[in-house]
Amino acid sequence: MTDATLPRAILFDLDGTLIDTYRLYVESYRRALEPFLGYLPTEAEMVSRGPASERSFLYDWLGQERGEASHAEFRRHYAELHGALCEGVYDGVPEMLAALRAAGYPLGIVTGKARHAWEVTDREMGLGDFAVVVTDDDVAAPKPDPQGLLAAARALAVAPGEIVYVGDSTADLGAGRAAGMRTAAVLWPKTGEGEAERFVNRITPLAPDWTFRHPAELTRTFARWC
Repeated sequence: MTDATLPRAILFDLDGTLIDTYRLYVESYRRALEPFLGYLPTEAEMVSRGPASERSFLYDWLGQERGEASHAEFRRHYAELHGALCEGVYDGVPEMLAALRAAGYPLGIVTGKARHAWEVTDREMGLGDFAVVVTDDDVAAPKPDPQGLLAAARALAVAPGEIVYVGDSTADLGAGRAAGMRTAAVLWPKTGEGEAERFVNRITPLAPDWTFRHPAELTRTFARWC
């Protein structure tokens, strides 16, 4: 990349990109849904519904009124279980964020996480300061709708075409494309047998500009002195 093609800002998805909260979300959702479903849903049952954001996931399953009540339960379980079930920051991510900040990039987060859950994670994970954080509470529709990314671009006063959005899902990459941003797919969370290869096949139609297997690869691409 030349100086002319380097981005002016970099935005990240959060869960599954910077931090591993999979077990935390599964158990928090199960406990939050049980009183309303009358049984504990299985992990497979929840995954099949493809959660895009906390509220949309619960609303789609239970309807708005019961979904809001379930979300209140979710927030309680998320905070209580965070210390035990959050797997922490992915290896290499703290160094990546530090290097990008040192290179002068404004960094931001656009996440399907609600603001309350973000505040818990921010307090516990120590990811550092971000120039902008857009949560599920700040948008009317979750990714792949681009409105969260466009809100972040406005807050940064940077044109979408000069921003890279980094994520680990088809919804992330679809939202980035719809927002007119360049996109980067991350493979470092895809550790199961054949998981990375299956993901690459799914995202091929979305044509990400970069695919990174380790945070250090992203760092070397955008902070070229590293």
